[in-house]
Amino acid sequence: MIALAIEGRMLSSEELAEKIERLGVEGVSRIVFVIGGSLGLSGEVMKRADCALSFSKMTFPHQLMRVILLEQIYRGYRIMTGQPYHK
Repeated sequence: MIALAIEGRMLSSEELAEKIERLGVEGVSRIVFVIGGSLGLSGEVMKRADCALSFSKMTFPHQLMRVILLEQIYRGYRIMTGQPYHK
């Protein structure tokens, strides 16, 4: 489980692609991303997370964050397969 949280680690698109690829090589067949509300995620959820990822110090609406996350996952797979992607 990857928690999306302001206090998480910021990664570049290339670093996120490497992380997703590494998890696959390690045998992880499913990645769950948890997006918190405007108040963030509870301490309990953060403790259960395998890592915390931050896209920005800013707060985004939940619905917008889903689109941003989806785009980054798509971009990550483009990077992993050596296909061009917009910078």
